[in-house]
Amino acid sequence: MEKRRVLAIGLDGYEESLERRLIEAGELPALARLRERSTRFLLDHGAAQRSGLAWEHLSTGLAPERAGRWAALHFDPETYEVWQEGTRLEPFAARLSSNTVVFDAPYFDLARAPHVRGVVGWGVHDPGAPKAARPDHLLSEFEERFGKYPAERWIYGVVWSSAERAREMGESLARSVSLRARAARWLLGERLKDWELALVVVSEPHSAVEGLWHGVEGTHPLHRMPSAGPAREGLINVYRGVDRLVAELSDAFPDAALVVFSMGGMGANHSDTASMALLAELLYRREFGRALMRQPDAWSDTASFPLLGESQNWSEAVRANLPADASVLSRLKSAARRRLVRQGESAEPHPRRQVNWMPAMSYRPHWRSMRAFALPSFYDGRIRVNLAGRETGGRVPVSDYEKLCDEIEAALRECRDPATGAEVVAYVERVGGRDPLGLGPTESDMVVVWKGTFCALEHPAHGTVGPVPFRRTGGHTGRYGMAYLCNAGMEIGDRGVRSSFDVAPTLCELLGEVPPEGLSGASLLR
Repeated sequence: MEKRRVLAIGLDGYEESLERRLIEAGELPALARLRERSTRFLLDHGAAQRSGLAWEHLSTGLAPERAGRWAALHFDPETYEVWQEGTRLEPFAARLSSNTVVFDAPYFDLARAPHVRGVVGWGVHDPGAPKAARPDHLLSEFEERFGKYPAERWIYGVVWSSAERAREMGESLARSVSLRARAARWLLGERLKDWELALVVVSEPHSAVEGLWHGVEGTHPLHRMPSAGPAREGLINVYRGVDRLVAELSDAFPDAALVVFSMGGMGANHSDTASMALLAELLYRREFGRALMRQPDAWSDTASFPLLGESQNWSEAVRANLPADASVLSRLKSAARRRLVRQGESAEPHPRRQVNWMPAMSYRPHWRSMRAFALPSFYDGRIRVNLAGRETGGRVPVSDYEKLCDEIEAALRECRDPATGAEVVAYVERVGGRDPLGLGPTESDMVVVWKGTFCALEHPAHGTVGPVPFRRTGGHTGRYGMAYLCNAGMEIGDRGVRSSFDVAPTLCELLGEVPPEGLSGASLLR
């Protein structure tokens, strides 16, 4: 195999259809030129996109079936505890002979790749691995030169209720892209310049799309909010920053084969209100015939959507309508765990990050008494059956498993958005022919893929659940990621749709290396 230097730029949470719109408007000249001289692919992440582990899939080169992990959230069937956990897996680059440097690749555990150098966890959306650097003292040297990540406040920003905060978020993230470009040029061009594979991941699009999407989608329910104008400008400025970053890095290293890619697409958020709050309440009502969540008068109009105060926290606002003892305990545990994770002081080999801030966790005291319950989820709805022989308090015999799942699916399909009358469920995934007793700790018995943007659901027997305020306005609902290969010795032009799992083998082949055994996917060069 021919050996060459490879510069891979990963764009986290990047929506290629928005890129195309901005290119047509003349906003992204560098990416327009790159497209014209590249081999171009759309990337389909398939059902794995809903795991929320796209960057673990890239960093390890493994699909969920091979990694044994279908979500970042773990459920313990003995204790009924749920937590978020980082990666336990070796990066595929650990098995390469090429000199590799990484900068802020999420879910890239440097401790498991002793020959890889670089900085991870400086400014990352969902880092999935401890903040680290190699060689020794590189992190302190890096932060003396570039400082702490300046947009940390906005990584998970929910700002639609405030035009000023939307403006601040967009400006901060756009500045951070520019700083990231300077940092990457220094890291690759001065400090660790003998690299053969460089992997740079840009996380700002992820934060910007999730917080500011209502500014660029005219049909979004929040598009008429005062924050939509600043949100639009902020999100476009982040894309402009990405355009400049790609230009600067490609110009700085013209000898390298260039791969610019995103693992999956983005769009309007369909899941936060439903998966984090509404589904849990629906299943509680189905089990006990009564409501647990109170509906405040200010949120009672199902024809509209509830508003948050300009500085109001979504989680606190929603959990205030759930039992106070669970909410107080959740708040205390979450605050303590957040401090622990930020300070990196956990003695656990795989630090657990609690998710008690999600309203669905307020139903946990009742899970043992329920036949099925909603697990907290960042994406699509996840339902766990309280199965005898699997959960310690299992109430459903295996012989009744399929019947119960049928009943729950039928109930879900009866739900409607009370504001429009539209269906709220696109489809439901089940375990199929697998033995449900063998489900792992990151799996669920049913996955609910939501349809549309709604803040309440109505069921003919269980009543109206919600409305609750929207949380993030953007989410992982886009159909495709993308990959541009330049200086790769391939014919320029569109080459159709391939798998997102093909990126890691492609980097290996461009390096002139045989992909490590067991990697998912196949090289885009073939």
